Amino acid sequence: MSNVIRFLRWLSEAVAALFMLLMFATFIVQVAIRYGARLDGLTAALPFLDPNLYGWTLEFCLALWVWLIFWGNSFIVRAADHVSFDIIAESVPRPVARVFLVITGLAIGIGLLASIVPTWERFAILRIKQTATLGDLFGDWIRMRDVYAIYILFLVVVGLRALWAAAQAIWGKRSPLLAQTDEGQSE
Repeated sequence: MSNVIRFLRWLSEAVAALFMLLMFATFIVQVAIRYGARLDGLTAALPFLDPNLYGWTLEFCLALWVWLIFWGNSFIVRAADHVSFDIIAESVPRPVARVFLVITGLAIGIGLLASIVPTWERFAILRIKQTATLGDLFGDWIRMRDVYAIYILFLVVVGLRALWAAAQAIWGKRSPLLAQTDEGQSE
């Protein structure tokens, strides 16, 4: 693996780790505020601990969760780590398994890439809608489209990865999806 790819992989994992850190820190804030609010006089003495100021924490965690899932599946999860139904592919000769990979790679890649424009058109209404509470943290500029924009990146990246897997199968390159087939059979 080249140094550039290694660095990009490290960077994508660092971003995912940052999402998890922010989620955990927000969760700790939620717990501290929830139980701190029960202590008599604490919110009167320390007004910044008023639970009404922390409604954004739930929505922030949910937005981070959405970003973490789609970011991780776009950049971190390898093709070989995905759940696959490969019983048939393992029982046929390698050239037939390669044809299966080409067909499914093309179908998935074309399907995901073709859904970008209709999805973005559906997101048009989300550019108007504000989040319920994230405006308290980030200001009024954040919209629901910003929260779900990661899905468009997911469609692009996973669609291109599927097409790349199909291209590798066409060229006869070793594919992680054919790893089990490679071990047991020959061409």
